[in-house]
Amino acid sequence: MEASMVGRRDFGTIRRLPSGRYQASFIGPDLARHNAPVTFENKDLAVVWLYNEKKRIDQATIDDERWSSPGERAEEARLAAAPKELFGDYAARWIDERRNSKGEPLRALTQKDYRQVLGAYLMPTFGKKPVDRITRPDVRAWHASLNKATPRARTKAYALLRAIMNSAVDDELIAASPVHIRGAGAAAVRRPVEPATPAEIQVMADNMPPRLSAAVMIAAWCALRYGEIAELRRKDIDVANHQIKVRRAVTFPPGGAVVGPPKSDAGVRDVSIPPHVWPIIEQHLETYVRPGPNSLLFPGEARGHMWHSVMGSHFTKARAAAGRDDLKWHDLRHTGATLAAQVGATTAELQARLGHSTSVAAQLYQHAAKDRDRQIAERLSQMLARQD
Repeated sequence: MEASMVGRRDFGTIRRLPSGRYQASFIGPDLARHNAPVTFENKDLAVVWLYNEKKRIDQATIDDERWSSPGERAEEARLAAAPKELFGDYAARWIDERRNSKGEPLRALTQKDYRQVLGAYLMPTFGKKPVDRITRPDVRAWHASLNKATPRARTKAYALLRAIMNSAVDDELIAASPVHIRGAGAAAVRRPVEPATPAEIQVMADNMPPRLSAAVMIAAWCALRYGEIAELRRKDIDVANHQIKVRRAVTFPPGGAVVGPPKSDAGVRDVSIPPHVWPIIEQHLETYVRPGPNSLLFPGEARGHMWHSVMGSHFTKARAAAGRDDLKWHDLRHTGATLAAQVGATTAELQARLGHSTSVAAQLYQHAAKDRDRQIAERLSQMLARQD
């Protein structure tokens, strides 16, 4: 039996289907035909539906608002009724699936850092909240509650939340990110670091275990990162040219050491060893490094990689001997960069020596060197006085 036309109306059409039920439809403002999402048991119900749809169109015209079709409203209702993805679940998946600019998975240490920030700063407030229910007031209240005495932690937490919610926009979970606080994403001011003097570097090296003394000299005079030093092998020391070939670095995520490329593409570099440091490295190779190109320069007790905490425990005693309890191991790299700037290294030269991708950090070391311009001027006069 064919569907029969019950009749045309001033607005819309009603048809009686072979099943005996009624179907209603109309031509909308978009000039497309729209069917009711359901069929009706009797004609009166179909008439009521058309009447209500006509009212919606008329009201949208009066209010000068966008009209939404029955299909759009049905989809919105479906989405509203669907189970909501919680922020905690989405954030955990975001870390697992996140890719860098090259399309590669995040490094293990980066994932570890993100998870620590997520667990400590984001999960307590947002973990059980649906992603699309996080509002700007929620974000502002959360940010205001963070400890202002730890600005770097606040900045990292805000940056992670912003990145996750920006991805939620890309994934069409939300229409716009609620993470917008002016100035909250600005880089936190780093703690001031007073570089070690050459004499202090020597004292610290002398007060390390003999097998680790050269590590202090490499960190301070060659400005290598700890992960680069811990992965140095005999084959990375260019004996002919007195250079360190930085090709790899080690990180220490949960589960054990992971060897990979340096922190950035610029991290792959050849670092010239100052002449006064070369004999120390040469002696270290002869005395403490096993034969074979893959032998580590500074292995741990089990001949594997030496964890940062182990090196740090020795360095704590060495820095105390030098009267520099304020120094951290990474400050040796800062010292090496500042010393290079003080002897006239350009921004480009510093950037290449340090393995930085941009010139921003290198410029910071040049600024630090300029702060000591008065001392340089005085030393120039002292040099002239000695010649007289």
